Amino acid sequence: MLKQQIQSDVKEALKSGNEELVGVLRLTLSAINSKEKEKRYNIVKEEQDLKEEELSFKSEMTDDEIISTLSSEIKKRKDAIVLYEQGNRPELVEKEKKEIKILQKYLPEQLSIEELKKIVEESVNKIGAKEVKDMGKVMADLSSKIKGRADKSEVSKIVKELLNK
Repeated sequence: MLKQQIQSDVKEALKSGNEELVGVLRLTLSAINSKEKEKRYNIVKEEQDLKEEELSFKSEMTDDEIISTLSSEIKKRKDAIVLYEQGNRPELVEKEKKEIKILQKYLPEQLSIEELKKIVEESVNKIGAKEVKDMGKVMADLSSKIKGRADKSEVSKIVKELLNK
């Protein structure tokens, strides 16, 4: 499972003295644990008569949920890069870029632009989308196909281009 892989990599990074990697992975594990606690809280609200082991099992995040969390962490860093570039802070831009590279190692292989365009075209044709107002339907259809394999802002841009023709 992905969470165990990240935990294992933290231990290896600690042994090798790679503080940068340790920091990034610990922050990532913290985000994952936070999501698990939120999931656990919601489960307890719905099903109050669960045993502790059932609750622990149900509140564990799946790899897909972890991939979603990793994507969210990467997006935060991309947003920070934009702000750091505006503030003329190249050293912080580089730091964020390094962290993105570290996190991307845990995501599935990313789709190329050509593959992404092909998947988007198939989805647009399947749904019969003709205008930008149909974009939500297209994005909903695409979400499971591209989960963790492409940046949603890039996908959104491609969908808009196709629907504006």
